[in-house]
Amino acid sequence: MKRTAENKLKVVAVRVDPAIERRLRLLADATGRRQSYFLQQMIESGIAAMEEKWLPPAVLAQVRDGTLPAPESERGNAPDLFSDLFADQDS
Repeated sequence: MKRTAENKLKVVAVRVDPAIERRLRLLADATGRRQSYFLQQMIESGIAAMEEKWLPPAVLAQVRDGTLPAPESERGNAPDLFSDLFADQDS
């Protein structure tokens, strides 16, 4: 699939246990693929199970039928990455 502005991949940062990172790095090195490839595969294959477990049924139905509204950040009101960390210090 050709990447366009509409389907551009987003960056997500996560912290993982060092043992998991070593396993991921070994997998990437052994196959010649990037770690991000395997992380993407894991997310795509497991997100449905997480949604079923954690989302309320009404929200899950919206996700499944594609009617879930875009988050605030995708509507042009993107908060600063660290805005919530310093919110209490402004007062």
